[in-house]
Amino acid sequence: MHKLWLIFAQATTVALAVLLVVSTLRPDLLPQRPPAGDVVTITQTNAKPRPAQNVSTGETYSAAVRKAMPSVVNISTSKEIKVPRHPLMDDPLFRRFFGEQLDNDTQRTSSLGSGVIVGAEGYILTNNHVIEQADEIEVALNDGRQARARIVGTDPDSDLAVLKVELTNLPAITFATLDHVTVGDVVLAIGNPFGVGQTVTMGIVSALERTHLGINTFENFIQTDAAINPGNSGGALVDSTGSLIGINTAIYSRSGGSMGIGFAIPVSLARQVMQQIIQTGSVTRGWVGVEVDDVSPELAESFKLPDAKGVLIAGVVRGGPADRAGVRPGDVLVGVNDQTVPNPSAMLNVIAAVQPGSVARLKLLRNGNPLELKLTVGKRPKPQRLRD
Repeated sequence: MHKLWLIFAQATTVALAVLLVVSTLRPDLLPQRPPAGDVVTITQTNAKPRPAQNVSTGETYSAAVRKAMPSVVNISTSKEIKVPRHPLMDDPLFRRFFGEQLDNDTQRTSSLGSGVIVGAEGYILTNNHVIEQADEIEVALNDGRQARARIVGTDPDSDLAVLKVELTNLPAITFATLDHVTVGDVVLAIGNPFGVGQTVTMGIVSALERTHLGINTFENFIQTDAAINPGNSGGALVDSTGSLIGINTAIYSRSGGSMGIGFAIPVSLARQVMQQIIQTGSVTRGWVGVEVDDVSPELAESFKLPDAKGVLIAGVVRGGPADRAGVRPGDVLVGVNDQTVPNPSAMLNVIAAVQPGSVARLKLLRNGNPLELKLTVGKRPKPQRLRD
């Protein structure tokens, strides 16, 4: 028995020594744990978009399309709505002939949209308005498979939602790094416009960090002239390598069709929201309880401010975090912690990123004099535009 124990101890010591040597000299040979915080397997590339391949007929992005298209799905939803009841439906004569048919005051409506497979586990990212109030959600893959989807969670503030399907061998899309995206880059929009089937359109990045559009509470859009039509919502905006840079969301149009001004939620925001939804079922954001407005040149002059940068505190929610900290209407907020807030949109994003319950430092100007206040950030309530 003593010899067996001695052999076991020696074998264990040798194994640990080998493990220590391998982990020091060749850590790549050991199995890797997923990064902390990741709750879904995501493929990401750090490669910069490359030019299209030159062929005899011109430039082609077929390689990017072949890579990204299998990850884009078609989403069809249906919901039951109430039909306005006509007064004649209660007339005894009508009821005598039509009976129970008059009691059916509901009907089902359907709509189409798009989505992107973001994890091999079956997670699909789309717009909240695509699946909002839907009773049934059907997902159709590029390979012909179809499946019912369930809603994991939604975030109306950013107009994003996460679905889950129980299928195997799903082609998850590769995430791009938004730092590599610049104005003028070629992009491809993939979706299901007008229900005609999966379609690819091409354009360029027209602008970055578009705000003040009145589309979402939290706005930081990529603008593109790639055609985005009804049914493209929730689809993929990819770069020339086929990597995801945004979720197609909205268009500016007077006719209902594409006019060359489309907007996509950047992949950095989409990934952040997606991870929170998958992990907790919802998105938690910070809130301080103030109504804000832009600082115009006229306001800057009247408040004796050096420039028109900052956010005017137009109102303070009674009993909210800002009220308890001593923030007053008329104060000008210029910074939160170590970040500047040049406008209301920037302030919303900075405050939202602060963990509720933590202490934040507000840098203010009151009567032209600098002031710093500390407050405990609260949890953001249901959406209210231009309020934080």
